[in-house]
Amino acid sequence: MISKVESADLILKLYDLRRETKMREARDWIFTFNPTSADDFMKTMMDPEVGGYLRMVTSYWEMAASFVNHGAIDAEMFTDTVGEHLFVFAKVEPFLEELRAMWESPEAFRHLEKVIMDAPNGKQKFAKTKEWMKSMAGEQAGEAAA
Repeated sequence: MISKVESADLILKLYDLRRETKMREARDWIFTFNPTSADDFMKTMMDPEVGGYLRMVTSYWEMAASFVNHGAIDAEMFTDTVGEHLFVFAKVEPFLEELRAMWESPEAFRHLEKVIMDAPNGKQKFAKTKEWMKSMAGEQAGEAAA
């Protein structure tokens, strides 16, 4: 069993990694990324300009979630201190089954999905995040049209 102090230390280390310059750029970019299909997601993932951002952010949160699922980070402490993983998973989730099939990887994003769905009120928090994102995407679209 991991101690609360060890768990807090790992969460702080994860936070420090999020402050790295390239990671900050990738995190800023993903807020503007609104995929409309699995093909759109894949095309963006392979894009030479922004594909690295998408791969960096999604793999970062999948890695962090795997630490929780394997007991290296206390799940309650993790969900109490972070929320960005909900946002990132909401970008993937509408296309998850299709992406898993395309990649022949039924385990893709399973750690992120498990951390979110196993959290107390996780499904409700995730649903709220998806609704918030829809409203933000609508605002972005309105600004782009203006």
